[in-house]
Order: sequence, then C-alpha cells, then structure tokens
Amino acid sequence: MINNFPGGVWPVMLTPFTKDNKVDYKALEQLINWYIDNGVLGLFAVCQSSEMFSLSLEERVGIAHFVKEKAAGRVPVIASGHVSDSFDDQAKELNEIATTGVDAIILITNRLAKEDESDEVWLDNLQTLLEKLPKDMPLGFYECPYPYKRVMTKEVTRWCAETGRFYFLKDTSCDIENIKEKLEVTKGTNLKLYNANTSTLLESLKEGAAGYSGVMANMQPKLYVKVCNSYNKEDLEELSDELTICSLIERQYYPVNAKYYLELNGLDININCRTKEAEGLTETFKKEVKMLKRMTEKMDKKYL
Repeated sequence: MINNFPGGVWPVMLTPFTKDNKVDYKALEQLINWYIDNGVLGLFAVCQSSEMFSLSLEERVGIAHFVKEKAAGRVPVIASGHVSDSFDDQAKELNEIATTGVDAIILITNRLAKEDESDEVWLDNLQTLLEKLPKDMPLGFYECPYPYKRVMTKEVTRWCAETGRFYFLKDTSCDIENIKEKLEVTKGTNLKLYNANTSTLLESLKEGAAGYSGVMANMQPKLYVKVCNSYNKEDLEELSDELTICSLIERQYYPVNAKYYLELNGLDININCRTKEAEGLTETFKKEVKMLKRMTEKMDKKYL
C-alpha cells in the first residue's frame, strides 16, 4: 500500500459481464490495460460505475484482487465495496476488500448516516466503523450518489483530514464553493481531492484539486489527462468547455452507453449490465454515442 497518491486521472471502473451475467475477467483485463495505455495514474475499482450494489461480496473482493494484481507496478488501485446498512456488515466487507492488497479502501459517505441524520451522527458512526478497521489501512471517501448523495461539509472534511488516516476524496458535489472549502481545510494534509464533475474541474485544479475521478474517464481519458497535466501551463478553457458539453452524455443511459463506447473503440466488451437493461440503449442513444466518438477523435487531434 502507498501513502502518496498521484494527482491526475482515476477512472471509476466499469465491470464487464459475460452474456450469462458473470464477471468477464478477460474483458476486465483489456479494460485495465486500456485505461493505463490512455495515461491514467490510478484506478478506482468496485465503485458505483462498477455496479457494486449489484455485485456479491465475493465478486467485489474478486474484482478488487484482480485489478490490483493486473495493475501492479503500473498504477495504484483503490476500491470501495461496503454496501450494507449495519456497521458490523460494513466492517466485514471492508476488511475483506483490504485482504486484496489495494492501496486504499474508500468509504461511501452515504453509508455512514441516514439522509436526515446530522453530521454529528455521521462522525460518531464513522468513528465506530474506524474502530473495526486496521489502523494502518489507508482510507478515502466517495460521495456516491446512490442511494442518496451525502456531500461532506467543510467541518466534517477538516475532522477527517486531521486524523491523518484519509488520502483520497472523490468529490461529487458539483459545487465549486464546496470544493474550495474542502481544499482549504485539506491543504497540507494527506487528504487529496479528486473532482468527478467536468464543469468545475478546470477551476478546481487551479484551486488545488489533485485530479479527476469521474464517469467520462471511461470514454475520454486522454483529454482529461491533458487537462490534469497542463491546466497550469496552457489556456484550456476551450477544451474544458467542449468536455463539459460532451459530459452531458452521462445523463443518457450510463453505464450501458460507456460499454458501448468502449465496444466501438475495439474492446472485446459487451453492453450487458446488472443495473440497466442493455435493450434500453436505443438506436438513437447509439447514434449519440457514435457522435461522441467522432467528436472525441477530432478533439484528440486538436488538443493532444
């Protein structure tokens, strides 16, 4: 495990499935190589994009172990995977994921309190969970939108940063003011912020964010690598604008559309998902994904 997580692009990984709905490890290895070949500096396995709420614990552990093994020596790997309600069950899940050797375990913020419960309750529950985890285990946070989005406040973020135990924060607030507050209280600590939102990404990087960890790294990773690597050396406003418009495809039929995009790019991956029916990707949706592919190819030539 490492304690110094590189800035840059960390895709929220997809889980390929076979035609009979099993994890397709052959396609998963292709996907790992595709991410790395496109310049990402880390991988976030077993997250919402991985359809973790539809994976058994055995599958979550198996995926985390496989990704860590295949990415070893190339990029670090982090993983989440605690989807239960009870803290005893969550601790069991997290400790199982930890046995895979991933570089950090990522806690889902909405698992630590109910939607109507206060930050005080959230922090109490976090401390309860931390007592059940090895003290040398690097940790992080993910503001997962499902089943509800729990955005960390400035005060909560400060408390977590000051413990020294947390290294990675996948921010989904889509709110630059909230991001700035988090960056203010994490400065000089181990905790780094990775923005999932394209429209605020460029500004957040200039304010001190470490990188990008979002859906569009499944379709346009090279362009996001460009933003993360060159935001302080080039004027990237036009690229940022174009990426923001492209990112609206997240709202179309994800993650099925992302698998279709990868299929169009030559990966041996089908569009089967557990969270959505493949048949829901209509011919019009497919046409839009093909348009995105053509746009991306033009943007690659223009900016890379």
